[in-house]
Amino acid sequence: QVQLVESGGGLVQAGGSLRLSCAARGLTFSSYAMAWFRQAPGKEREFVAAISGSGSRTNYADFVKGRFTISRDNAKNTVYLQMNSLKPEDTAVYYCAAALFSSTSSTAYNYWGQGTQVTVSS
Repeated sequence: QVQLVESGGGLVQAGGSLRLSCAARGLTFSSYAMAWFRQAPGKEREFVAAISGSGSRTNYADFVKGRFTISRDNAKNTVYLQMNSLKPEDTAVYYCAAALFSSTSSTAYNYWGQGTQVTVSS
């Protein structure tokens, strides 16, 4: 059974930083591209960042380029999202997801975590 468990969310002031983690179980982690999506209240889920199975390729949404960094540790079966210079509009539930091929589309991802809340105060 595949499980993705996010952690690291919380409340932070604008301009602050958070690091999200997503621990994976039940899959051959290095074979899967991993991604972060987010969903704010009343809005659709949107792509944030993705990383290939080897970690050699990354892709970011324009609105996080230069502020967020996705990385992975295949020895620990964990993917990270380092979020710097946070803005109130970054407030959302953040989800990690796994797919055999990297994509910006949520429909490509087979497995999802339960989400972790990130709240950025102004």
